[in-house]
Amino acid sequence: MTDALTRRQILGLTGATMAGAAGIAACSSGSGASHASTLAVPVPSTGNGPPYVTRPDLTPPHITITHRNPHAGSGYVFLNAPYSGPGHGGSMIIDYNGDLVWFGPNTRTEHRMNVDVQTYQGRKVLTWWEGLVVQGYGLGRLVIADSSYRVRHMISAANGLMADLHEFVVTPQGTALITAYKRSRADLSSIGGPKSGYLLSGVAQEIDIATGKLLFEWDSRDHVALTETYQKYESGTGTAEKPFNYFHINSIAIDPTDNNLIISSRNTWTVYKVHRPSGRVIWRMNGKMSDFTMEPRTHYYWQHHVRPRTPGVLTVFDNGASPAEEKHSRALMLRVDEKARRVSLIKAYIHPGADLLAGAMGSAQLMPNGNMFAGWGTCPNFSMFAHDGTLLLDGQMTKGDPSYRAFTHPWIGHPTDRPAVAARHRSGGATVYASWNGATQVAFWTVLAGKTRSTVSRIGRARKSGFETVMPVHGAGPFFAVEARDSSGRLLARSPIVEVR
Repeated sequence: MTDALTRRQILGLTGATMAGAAGIAACSSGSGASHASTLAVPVPSTGNGPPYVTRPDLTPPHITITHRNPHAGSGYVFLNAPYSGPGHGGSMIIDYNGDLVWFGPNTRTEHRMNVDVQTYQGRKVLTWWEGLVVQGYGLGRLVIADSSYRVRHMISAANGLMADLHEFVVTPQGTALITAYKRSRADLSSIGGPKSGYLLSGVAQEIDIATGKLLFEWDSRDHVALTETYQKYESGTGTAEKPFNYFHINSIAIDPTDNNLIISSRNTWTVYKVHRPSGRVIWRMNGKMSDFTMEPRTHYYWQHHVRPRTPGVLTVFDNGASPAEEKHSRALMLRVDEKARRVSLIKAYIHPGADLLAGAMGSAQLMPNGNMFAGWGTCPNFSMFAHDGTLLLDGQMTKGDPSYRAFTHPWIGHPTDRPAVAARHRSGGATVYASWNGATQVAFWTVLAGKTRSTVSRIGRARKSGFETVMPVHGAGPFFAVEARDSSGRLLARSPIVEVR
């Protein structure tokens, strides 16, 4: 028997963060994350007004790039700041210098999480989850936006459930693999809980994006016993208001070798291979009932973001906590021999500057060139490693404002709105500010000025610098505008005309 949370119960839970609601330690760090090569990256102010003159509504978390190797190349980092540190939480894109490219802020009532780049109908799209965060999981919907940041699809869970924040995979068949959490009555006496209690099971659904039709559903309660959990029962849990989270589903992926599903359960320390369409568990890897021999250093604990890569290779973010089972979190590459039922270690990537131990969240992205990009979960760090483990890029978000996952991708963004401009008086002229939230092709800003709105003309140009470019001009105005131009000088867009203040 299952029942839905009432709105009163939902609202009563929303003050709990993903980590805090589950009693999870945020981040343990031993030596601190310092490196000899440090880039001075301008960051928003936390107490002296909005960070951007042109966009005072955007107050993103601070980002500091602490290490950048020339072999890192160039690209963009996609982060999900769920909480309110200095500034606002939200989804964001930065470049490898740490400069903001795009920020989609949370609203007062809903968070954005799990921003990523995927392919839908042959086009690169931006995807994320948005909704309420309650007791370590999400109640919301999933979003697909185009390269202009316009929302094209909103995807909801089926059968009376709400889409969870942990997973959103767009498949080549135009479907979405999503997670959801289901509350149901259960006998919890075997783990010290009430005989007539409540638990949370993990649900995987496949939804047709175009129609919203449910194509497949898998519920952990039908296939995974309560006794497989490592989550300790705590007094006061197992109730309708705080059901016991025995499974905690946190990733789904398709095994490209046979089209079956790979499902990760944080609280059983297990990765399950699930047959489609029957839902039968083909095998368990790790945990109490593992079907595999786990060779040294291949065990993982409270893991996240499991992905099959090339045949026989699996990547896992091994949290190692919480509570702590290891000294530090690791991004793992594992060799999986399904025939021999044996798992061996290919490579373990560990943060070199600090003993980071993430109590929740995290990601391990194997890049097309063989590099590994790690998001360190509740530790507010992200890193890129060469295949041999050399650190290529390292960055930090504001302390206490971590990213659920962190990814790196190429991206071309061309917003449909106009660039933002502001002009301020200064001695001998004015200072002009220009920005364009989400634009990736701007190389130069051309400044226009005039005595009237109808007579503005070009008076110079400046190379784009960071999210907001600051340009001193002499003896012109009082009306100003800017034009965004690409590296070949092509006009991309023109701002409105503003009067100097």
